Amino acid sequence: MDRTDELFPDFDAAGKKLIRAAYAIAERCLDGQTRGNGHPFIEHPAGVAKIAADEIGLPAECVAAVFLHEAMRFQPETDPVKFLASQEAIEDSAPVHEKPSGSSCTAPEREHVSFGKDVLTMVDGLNRISTIKPKDTRLEAENYKKLIVSYSRDPRVTVLKLTDRLEVMRNLEIFPKLSRERKILESLMLYIPLAHQLGLYNMKSEMEDIYFRFAEPEQYRAITNKLKSTEMDRQRLMTQFIEPLKHRLSDAGIVYKLKVRTKTAYSIWKKMQKQKVPFEGVYDVFAIRFIIDCEPDRKTEHDLCWKIFSYVTEEYESDTKRLRDWLSNPKPNGYESLHITVKNREGAYLEVQIRTRRMDEMAESGLASHWSYKGIKHEASLDSWLNSVRYTLEHPGETNGKYYEDDLPEPPSREIFVFTPSGELRRLAAGATVLDFAFDIHSNLGVKCTGARVNGKAVSIKEKLRTGDVVEIMSGKNQKPSADWLNFVVTSKARSRIRKHISETEFKNAADGKELLGRRLKNWKLELSDDLLAVFMKKRAYKTLNAFYAAIGDGSLDITEIKNFIQEQEPGKSPEQSQAESHPDQQGRHPETSGSGKTSDDILVIDARNVKNLDYRMAKCCNPVFGDDVFGFVSIRDGIKIHRISCPNAARLMDRYPYRIQKVRWSDNPSSGSFQTTLRVIADHEASVINGIMEIVGSFRASVRSFNVSENERTGVYDITLKISVPSSTELDKVISQIRILKFVNKITRQ
Repeated sequence: MDRTDELFPDFDAAGKKLIRAAYAIAERCLDGQTRGNGHPFIEHPAGVAKIAADEIGLPAECVAAVFLHEAMRFQPETDPVKFLASQEAIEDSAPVHEKPSGSSCTAPEREHVSFGKDVLTMVDGLNRISTIKPKDTRLEAENYKKLIVSYSRDPRVTVLKLTDRLEVMRNLEIFPKLSRERKILESLMLYIPLAHQLGLYNMKSEMEDIYFRFAEPEQYRAITNKLKSTEMDRQRLMTQFIEPLKHRLSDAGIVYKLKVRTKTAYSIWKKMQKQKVPFEGVYDVFAIRFIIDCEPDRKTEHDLCWKIFSYVTEEYESDTKRLRDWLSNPKPNGYESLHITVKNREGAYLEVQIRTRRMDEMAESGLASHWSYKGIKHEASLDSWLNSVRYTLEHPGETNGKYYEDDLPEPPSREIFVFTPSGELRRLAAGATVLDFAFDIHSNLGVKCTGARVNGKAVSIKEKLRTGDVVEIMSGKNQKPSADWLNFVVTSKARSRIRKHISETEFKNAADGKELLGRRLKNWKLELSDDLLAVFMKKRAYKTLNAFYAAIGDGSLDITEIKNFIQEQEPGKSPEQSQAESHPDQQGRHPETSGSGKTSDDILVIDARNVKNLDYRMAKCCNPVFGDDVFGFVSIRDGIKIHRISCPNAARLMDRYPYRIQKVRWSDNPSSGSFQTTLRVIADHEASVINGIMEIVGSFRASVRSFNVSENERTGVYDITLKISVPSSTELDKVISQIRILKFVNKITRQ
């Protein structure tokens, strides 16, 4: 007898033919492969197929898919169609009566079998799932569970994967310790919940108990031994409990059926842990469920449920504290039932559940399933699809045992699942791009992202990702976000980070641009009124004042365009006059604008033209530099002190001593002297930063007067105080801008 006939005797001739062909391919491809116990590896697919056929009742197509999937175990990324074509080529090149290596039977006359579209769909889904390598199942359980389902284009794929896992769990002893521990954790976090959602309760309970046996062997032995020792007592209690109720319910004409079950060792252990009670303190080790067969009329249903409740509580003493009335007040998810714990005459506690057939179907299959009302995470779309899987399994006749891709229920499609090169799973919205993935990893990586390698192939930041892709992000230190990025990213995190970075850059550029424009206008003796500014912004299509200043700051707007525009709007001023006002004379001095006389010093005190030989000094609190916006303060002992408009003391001096404030402007060319100022730099703890700052200062017309570095061990940064000498604010601006963009520099301020 053929090996497949021994394993699967209940299939018809067509089914056996399909299985026989798939088994032959698997046997040939797995020849020489062994399991951990040294047995031929073909035992694994045979065991999986046996569970699928005998314990779940799946058709021959599913059994064939199991063997074909295992035949491709060591090349899961190969397309199933191409794989089968290669196998047919091998068969065609072999002698007709040659039997496969390792086969215990004589090979029959070779038959060409067409496996069909549904088998290939299942094989492809199983192959995809086999590539999943959870990095940390405990942390990523929900993501991996959804990934398994998303690969299951044919709903039976998820069920077949569960049968595969059950076969593995039944043979855990053959695996090494580390592998065994990983598999039982995966089963607990991924496959047991899926089995529960599909309604495969026997499979779920068996896997739970196997997990419990290996994870907590001592506790498992204690609980199973107690269950065995009390089995006869439970049988006796069941008989005693049901008999008087059966008569009363029958006499009342109530049609019903009973579901009686004993909790699994794992379930009992979980309840003992949660309630912190011993085995004897778990009241619902033994439970009875009444399911009433009646029309789905709520009043009728409620009346019958309460009638049975009255019979039970009349016959047995009830614990009113444990009454759960979800008939009068159903749970938000729609769950309806009556739960009561009663004590019989011998003092044993039993849990009784009372519901109608409609309520039971809702509790088992609807959103109020046990999976949902126990508070475990789920999503409506996933539940809906998994419920369609359950319906497909329970109504095979409605599709004549065939499944076609176009008619399959769609798995949830609002998300994709992609991997980092290290195997970490990331969940993103459908349509997510390489850039979305980069921002999901880290905001700084997203900002610097230049592209990626997806499954080893270089792609742009706009490339859309698909479930199962392995993505390696590429970055560049000169990359900067642009507004165009917002046109193709889809995740909220990426959008918010891009907008934030663009906004920060714009504000920084705007501040630099505003300062630069103010300084230049003062040098040119020009004024940009609000009206002129509005006309210019409209002409150049700047929507906001911030955008206008930012354009000056980043260099996209040439500041001389503003100068030319102002001069064009002032026809009364000759070009010669404008030019004279814009450039110093041969002596390096700016001409006077209001007939004010020059002092003998390097400043012009506009409002004190008759003051001669008045001494002045640069204020040490703000260290003005040629070109800064400044004002004079008449001191008692030191003459006029020159302060920057942005000096920390400026507001106080102007408020308290307005009569001592003098308007001043620079007179000499900056080449006539130098000015000292202090900069403060905050940078990462990198030695190269110090050398970089010194090189930048030396590359301009500036020199270092003092350099002090302190290390902040708590934050891991350098706090650098730098005193330099520069001829003008223009040269100082160059030094500051270059230090600001230096790698590892976080912040630079002028003191």
